[in-house]
Amino acid sequence: MWIAWIELDLLLGDVHTLKEKRSVVRPIVAEVRRRFDVSVAEVGEHDLYRRARIGAGIVSGDRAHALEVLDGVERLVAGRPEVDLLSARRRDLHSED
Repeated sequence: MWIAWIELDLLLGDVHTLKEKRSVVRPIVAEVRRRFDVSVAEVGEHDLYRRARIGAGIVSGDRAHALEVLDGVERLVAGRPEVDLLSARRRDLHSED
């Protein structure tokens, strides 16, 4: 069994309040969840209105499949015009590690 996750550090565009931040981040999280069927959440930078950290994770029997899904998640988020992807950190582990 393979466990893989990605953590995306985002800079939000024209956002001036935490309420506006939520209106940008929530649709991204929902679209990632819907399109890739992964666990996804905002995992950091909760008190900063122009920054967000989103994490997504997958469990798979095949490492290549897990990494392919994470690639898709990264591409989807990076392609959103309302955010700039500052960094993406990923990790994968086998259950016997």
